[in-house]
Amino acid sequence: MNKKIFFTFVLVIFLLLPVFFKVKAASFSFDKNSYSVSVGQTVQVQINIDAGAEQVNGADVYINYDSSSLSVESISAGSFFPTVTNDKSIIYIAGLVDDPASPKTGSGTLATITFKGLKDGTSNLSFDCNNSKIVKNDANASNILQCSSNYNAVISVGSGSSSSSSNNNNSANTSNNSNNSYNTASNNQPKTLPKSGNFDNIINLAIPGTILFFIGTGLKLFLLK
Repeated sequence: MNKKIFFTFVLVIFLLLPVFFKVKAASFSFDKNSYSVSVGQTVQVQINIDAGAEQVNGADVYINYDSSSLSVESISAGSFFPTVTNDKSIIYIAGLVDDPASPKTGSGTLATITFKGLKDGTSNLSFDCNNSKIVKNDANASNILQCSSNYNAVISVGSGSSSSSSNNNNSANTSNNSNNSYNTASNNQPKTLPKSGNFDNIINLAIPGTILFFIGTGLKLFLLK
């Protein structure tokens, strides 16, 4: 009877392993959450790619930004893909391998964008997840991009505040002013936390302990037979 219980424990553990050790998602990210630049000066923003646990053959990235506050001066290739092309008029970046038999793994720099500050204000940077993709090395060229893993960034130009007369209009209604301030602050924050959060670390530590507990319990029952 004890032997049956032991083998039942082992079977349950192996069935639950795929749930515990989930595959890391492929994603894009900026190298920082926030940047600052003076009017007329430039700032560089690095675009990173993480293939997770997959092999990838290419990637397409579209980035949203405020063209009234920033202009794109140049886009330079990173080191992750051997071939990188771009269209700076819409911030489109494409990276691909030279040989499909030699896919890329791991993480690295896809490209670096040089922005120029045009006027005081702030501009949110975000990935257009409807059109961006990370192409898996498979027969279907599957898009494995997980946008939930991505987060936005913000660039402050000059003083970071607009020089328009909106402040005078907002002073007539303190309630609206408070709401606008809250919304602006919320938009400037990353939409998701980095993947290496404290909660994930606790889970990663707890899972092996739980598995070892079940194995120890099964062995104890087996030996006490």
